[in-house]
Amino acid sequence: MDAFKLISHFKPAGDQPRAIESLTKGILAGQKRQTLLGVTGSGKTFTMANVIEKINRPTLILSPNKVLAAQLYAEFKQFFPENAVEYFISYYDYYQPEAYIPQTDTYIEKDSAVNDQIDKLRLKATTSLLTRKDVLVVASVSCIYNIGSPESFNELRIHVKKGMEMTRTQLSGHLIKIQYHRDELEFIAGNFRMRGPFTDILTPYSPNAIRVEIAGKTIAHIYEIHPITGNVLAELNEAWIYPAKHFVATEEDTQNALQQIERDLEIRHAELIRQGKEMEAYRLKQRTEYDLEMLRQAGFCSGIENYSRYIDGRQPGERPQCLLDYFKRFDDFLLFVDESHVAIPQVRGMFNGDRARKQMLVDFGFRLPSALDNRPLKFDEFENLLPSTIFVSATPGPYELTVSGNHIVEQVIRPTGLVDPKVELHPTEGQIDHLIEKINAHKKRGERTLVLALTKKTAEDLSAYFIEKNMKAQYLHSDIESLERLEILKQFKRGDFDILIGINLLREGIDIPQVGLVAILGADNEGFLRNTTTLIQISGRAARNVGGEVILYADRRTDSIRYALNEMNRRRELQEAYNKEHHITPKTIQKTEADLQELNQQTRTSAFGILSETLPTPTLKNIKAVEKDIEQQMRQAADALNFELAAELRDRLFEIRQMKVKN
Repeated sequence: MDAFKLISHFKPAGDQPRAIESLTKGILAGQKRQTLLGVTGSGKTFTMANVIEKINRPTLILSPNKVLAAQLYAEFKQFFPENAVEYFISYYDYYQPEAYIPQTDTYIEKDSAVNDQIDKLRLKATTSLLTRKDVLVVASVSCIYNIGSPESFNELRIHVKKGMEMTRTQLSGHLIKIQYHRDELEFIAGNFRMRGPFTDILTPYSPNAIRVEIAGKTIAHIYEIHPITGNVLAELNEAWIYPAKHFVATEEDTQNALQQIERDLEIRHAELIRQGKEMEAYRLKQRTEYDLEMLRQAGFCSGIENYSRYIDGRQPGERPQCLLDYFKRFDDFLLFVDESHVAIPQVRGMFNGDRARKQMLVDFGFRLPSALDNRPLKFDEFENLLPSTIFVSATPGPYELTVSGNHIVEQVIRPTGLVDPKVELHPTEGQIDHLIEKINAHKKRGERTLVLALTKKTAEDLSAYFIEKNMKAQYLHSDIESLERLEILKQFKRGDFDILIGINLLREGIDIPQVGLVAILGADNEGFLRNTTTLIQISGRAARNVGGEVILYADRRTDSIRYALNEMNRRRELQEAYNKEHHITPKTIQKTEADLQELNQQTRTSAFGILSETLPTPTLKNIKAVEKDIEQQMRQAADALNFELAAELRDRLFEIRQMKVKN
């Protein structure tokens, strides 16, 4: 189908109808940049979905991290079950980039583990963009990295049609050229097998396989089959088979690329010799010639992306092609930048960090200069590719506000009637006694407390002090391992303790309706942890509870405090006036653990429900079994989109393997 169809039992309420109408009018009037300033709990995702349905254009939703992207993906899959809702994030379970540290002469080899499921979802996303119009892609900021040419990806697809002349040898040759592997034993995504007149192909972007029956030199039948049972699901008249990887090239392009790589290797090798860098020159020659041989023999090599400029036919310095280029086939599309106050600075800073690391590899003979062109977009390149764009945030940054001009749409009124929490400013003298009194008052109402400290030591000491006072408290900061951090959050959600003390709890994704009190210590310490954006965002943690309260412990009103208080008071006045006019009585949001589980539809696993058991202790007798168990659990965590946990398990896996080597 070509049209987006929103399915939901909800109807726009609060500020949503006005926001939907205003954003839609802006897009249709040709306004290229708008901002949706939506407070926490106002239903920004539902507003976005309504705009998408009304505008009916292919849509890209950019998220600042994988976890938020996974949540958005699950929500939009529910809103648009009949449309192509796709998911495009980095496909690494873990990733250690190739790097060189000249000060210690340390070369760090690239180490990674690709998540096959996410790789399939990426390929499915690009395939949908080339075959449909009703496509919505939820992506992390990694979508601005080089993924090869969409023209080559589309050009190299294989068309099979009933009655077409084609031999089994020709079909297998075409499949190998687009990175499919023949395997008669293991039928997995990206493989094909040949049995008699049948060629079975399991594409990475589809759950079912394609069976092509060839009689002599003619395609007799084409079937869609179940990949495990082999049962025929449907007979097809024709089918298109897209490449198994994004980095593909025609034979002519590959040959041209090989010649250019050889020429540039010769030039760069001579240049290093002239500079007196014989070791670097030797290293570069050995590594590049090995890659060249792999490209000749297999059409692919490890690190092929470092040669993508040659394969794509780009000039040095020319921008790489990324997911945004797959949207070019459409006359126009929509872009939503979710949590734009975080996402935009991320996009802006990605190029420089990538460039510094790769420059070292080039200078010391680990890579040709072409590796510098395998990169994310520069910010101006990103801007030039933007279509009609809506920035979404409760606290939009200066960039969004500037480029949006007067097209800033507020969504302040919550459908639930909840208002922004009241904020009290209290001096630091006697702050702990005052805080204890407040905590106990909220505890009597069955509510929990978040406390924001400035240092890890303060968080630990305060937790110990509360425990001495027979209060249930726990601290949370970056020194705590991922497994333990997840367990602490799970216990807090469950109500095993009443007080959670942290440094920057914004990144933990804590939106718990039972949180009735947020206390910010040292609120007058201007900086990253106490700027206007942070104060407003962390105060929003108490906005899901009808009795929500925020206390800022400070001895002076900084500019950040002043602006945050004015903004939150302004929003609360609007919300209270709306409730009074419409006779609305606010109610605390009722959100259960089951609601959280729905976010992980791919695995039906709670975000905190993985690996509750303790990992076994390795011994000489069980070390192989422990290694296998940890690796399996690492992949399960990654499949459930719990990448922080997957990284922790990866580190444990490295430790186990080092123990095996020593023993």
